Amino acid sequence: MTTLTTHAGDTLTRNALAVLQPGFDGTATVPDWVRHRIDEGLASVSLFGRNVRTAEQVAALTAQLRAERDDLLIAIDEESGDVTRLEVRTGSSYPGNHALGAVDDTTLTREVAADLGRRLAACGINLNWAPSADVNANPDNPVIGVRSFGSDPDLVARHTAAYVEGMQSAGVATSAKHFPGHGDTAIDSHHSVPVIDVDRDVLNSRDLAPFRAAIAAGTRAVMSAHVLAPALDPDNPGTLSRRILTGLLREEFGYDGLIVTDGMDMQAIAGTYGFERGCVLAIAAGADAICTGGGPSDEGTVLRLRDAFVAAVRSGELPEERLADAADRVRALAGWAASSKAPGAAERAGGAADSGIGLVAARRALTVTRGETYVAPVTEAPYVATFSPLPNIAVGDETPWGVTAELTRRFPGTESGTFSGDGAGEQALAAAGDRRIVAVVRDAHRHTWMAEALRTLVTARPDTVVVEMGVPQSAPIGALHIATRGAARVCGEAAAEAIVTG
Repeated sequence: MTTLTTHAGDTLTRNALAVLQPGFDGTATVPDWVRHRIDEGLASVSLFGRNVRTAEQVAALTAQLRAERDDLLIAIDEESGDVTRLEVRTGSSYPGNHALGAVDDTTLTREVAADLGRRLAACGINLNWAPSADVNANPDNPVIGVRSFGSDPDLVARHTAAYVEGMQSAGVATSAKHFPGHGDTAIDSHHSVPVIDVDRDVLNSRDLAPFRAAIAAGTRAVMSAHVLAPALDPDNPGTLSRRILTGLLREEFGYDGLIVTDGMDMQAIAGTYGFERGCVLAIAAGADAICTGGGPSDEGTVLRLRDAFVAAVRSGELPEERLADAADRVRALAGWAASSKAPGAAERAGGAADSGIGLVAARRALTVTRGETYVAPVTEAPYVATFSPLPNIAVGDETPWGVTAELTRRFPGTESGTFSGDGAGEQALAAAGDRRIVAVVRDAHRHTWMAEALRTLVTARPDTVVVEMGVPQSAPIGALHIATRGAARVCGEAAAEAIVTG
């Protein structure tokens, strides 16, 4: 399987494994290869939607992992809101950052993060790749959007700090992302390398401010971005930049915690530099942990990366001291998580129960606008027309969204359809017949066809209710316009309440 001779017990090999945060397949049993690599030095694993069925099942799975190493870091990408892994099949019980930023109550943000942290801890998870500390400076951003607290740097900074404080109070480490900022991009780094072409003063006052706040709040990890910021480094994206990770984050900001990369299988890195090569460059630049497993999740991937690090050290390309320092930082975070004040597994058996704070927050985040043609709330089974864009890779296409389920619960017989592209409005009108229409959109301002579909519906049927579940950048339209600022399950529930009450 590997052409490089390695020795499982030697320090170099253990350090090479320690910097990896791989994923694996399965929901019931930890694969034997994962157990073996933990014994050989692997200090972290990551969970994704494919590993999740129920909270109880995840707790049982992490208990198996802890049996191999009690201070193992178990990471997950649980931003809540649109990006959820723990509730990938149902939608999140918590609204995302944009909704919390709209409410602008840092106490609420802290309480939501603490509640989510308790739920993660109850599942045996101790590292969350969240929150997004990105300032949503570009309304056309295809990947951040509602994952950001907003477009005001000061607002984003104070809510990032509140989130860090809340989650870490539950013993779950946060990872503020995506350093040095992914908000002012029009390209998704899952596909290629975005460029943030602004001067250093703008970066300082806008993009970097929330990361300073996260560090001041004590975030245990910071996640790098695969973005090119020429004012900081004209040659290398953040994840591969020594100027950014070591010079700026470590030396200028004085940050001493873990630096973890964004997914290294993303095309911004793997498609440009090569997967193994990119991982070596990231550690050399100052990263400590390699996030992988969102795509590749097999033993061969772990062995290839392990061997790439060993070979880079032996060739002199990667200083052995740098790899050892990175591995030590991973182990230090694992030690913090193991000794944190979070309750033990036996004590937190009931900790995963829904407190209801997520729905409270989602209700507070709503903006309801009555149009000139408003006549009455929906009082009987409507037709729900969902206008669906291509899924955001970070969000995925597994998680349900919208208001159909909630309206069906209230009005049995509710009918629905999903439409996209040119002519979507006419298609929805034909499908709806004479039923009252509830049109559900996501970032209508970014999709010309979607905005046109809404105009078509409202022109033909002035009593149409519009639910915007993305960034509410466009002017309100419809008899009743409801902005939820996210597509979490609780956002849909809050919207449904507003639809039936007017």
